[in-house]
Amino acid sequence: MNLRETRTTNILLLTLTIPVVFYLLKTLSFIFIPLIASMFIALLFLPLMRWLSKRRVPKAVSILIIILIIVGGLKAGGELIKLSSNEIMATDNEFFAKAETKLTDLIVSIEQFFGIQRVQGENILLHYFESDNNLGNFSTTFDFISDTISMTLMTLFFTVLLLSGSINFQKLLNDTIFKQQYSSVKIFMKIEKDIIKFVLVKFVISLFTGIGIGLACLFFDVSFPIFWGLFAFVINFVQMIGSVISVVFLALFAFIELDPASTLFFFVLTITAVQVLMGGVLEPIFMGKTFSINVITILIMLMFWGYLWGVPGLIMSIPITVFLRIILEQFPKTRLLANLIAGPDQDIQRFLKKKTPTSK
Repeated sequence: MNLRETRTTNILLLTLTIPVVFYLLKTLSFIFIPLIASMFIALLFLPLMRWLSKRRVPKAVSILIIILIIVGGLKAGGELIKLSSNEIMATDNEFFAKAETKLTDLIVSIEQFFGIQRVQGENILLHYFESDNNLGNFSTTFDFISDTISMTLMTLFFTVLLLSGSINFQKLLNDTIFKQQYSSVKIFMKIEKDIIKFVLVKFVISLFTGIGIGLACLFFDVSFPIFWGLFAFVINFVQMIGSVISVVFLALFAFIELDPASTLFFFVLTITAVQVLMGGVLEPIFMGKTFSINVITILIMLMFWGYLWGVPGLIMSIPITVFLRIILEQFPKTRLLANLIAGPDQDIQRFLKKKTPTSK
């Protein structure tokens, strides 16, 4: 078999392998989602594990400390959800009556604009939002809760395995991708550093975004400020589209509650300014050039991983992209693909670096 035939065979095998890999990623999502999430969580706590190891703390005690930190974080999140739920349940009936009136007027105007015919006298909200299968809705909610609990427990289990060394990610890189131990250690440290930086910056930016949205709701007297602040914090982890979703949803809610058009306008302007300041100004400054990724790449990865894994895929799409870019940069044959993933600023810098004469 000559070189051309070998190359054609490799291309055909690659073409057949890619759909199979995508199929396995989607079918076995209940395993891959906790595994990838636990990898990122373990990377966050590896510096703490090393710090405790230097102080001769037993590994079992170190893992127990990290588990307590994770459980404490989940407990705090649960308390916030409980607090926001109590906030919504304590709302009087006057708000819901006002919301029903506003929604009815909005739907009627939309019907008139598009010429939609509906049986006169029929309740509009029941016509559009009533479900014929309440038992099915309950079953769907129960399945969602059970899947979330099982994935959380699996993520915690994989995190313990990674931190204890039962699954050695650095050794896995050395055995599968990099043949030299020095290279695998160097790349692993770069991946660890970049992922930690991404998660910490994203967490801080999302936290201040949620606080800003909650304070804006308090200032303009919009109901459920704790809920909307928590919603903005969580949805902001979805790169790019998360901030748009929070502004659109909150603007629609404010349309129901805020009567003067000028008040609604300034409220929407305020929450938009919070998102632009946090996501468009401060986040790129703190991220630096490490996470310079092409906007088109971000959108493609959001659609791809969102299709495969749903909401967890949307949240983990950018860290996965950063991980792939770091790996692709290490090989000459895939460096072009890594450059395509990277942002235009890095391409310009590489071009200028090549054109700049070296000083003797």
